[in-house]
Amino acid sequence: MEVRPLTGVALDAALDDVARLRIAVFRDWPYLYDGDLDYERRYLDTYRESAGAVLVGAFDKTRLVGAATGTPMEDHAEDFAAAFADRDVTLGEVFYCAESVLLPEYRGRGLGHAFFDHREAHARRLGRTCSAFCAVQRPVDHPLRPSGYRPLDEFWRKRGYERLEGAMARFRWRDVDQPAETDHTLQFWLRQL
Repeated sequence: MEVRPLTGVALDAALDDVARLRIAVFRDWPYLYDGDLDYERRYLDTYRESAGAVLVGAFDKTRLVGAATGTPMEDHAEDFAAAFADRDVTLGEVFYCAESVLLPEYRGRGLGHAFFDHREAHARRLGRTCSAFCAVQRPVDHPLRPSGYRPLDEFWRKRGYERLEGAMARFRWRDVDQPAETDHTLQFWLRQL
């Protein structure tokens, strides 16, 4: 296994593999995302267009088996500005750690920590003082919630992240059990770097 940050041309070359990983991994709980490659390619253009973007890839030999992305928060201002409007932190201080996707058979090997380590180091190099991400909120009694599911809150807290109370993002996507897109709420978490 090798974990390494990709930027520029190397980032661009990996985006189709990231799109496929997002579709596969986010199909499971808690995202339940019924994605398609065309949407994914349009979504991932953000990373192609951002001079401050990073993609941290986890490789099993040459195969991309996991990825974590990040950009300066202002590259997502259209989606996230409202969540940070009444905060003591400005978008220009925050690095946004977007998705972390990892195939199930590679979990439990410390790759989640490596993903955060690389993105936080990249954020510091860009002069960012905070790192943030958001996570989908699902009711505890959701019918598709697997028995024994443990949220990642404890992992995130050990990394120094705390819920940014009241800071929410809203996105629409189609769940695997729904005929059409529905609204989803995502909670922001933040840490000082």
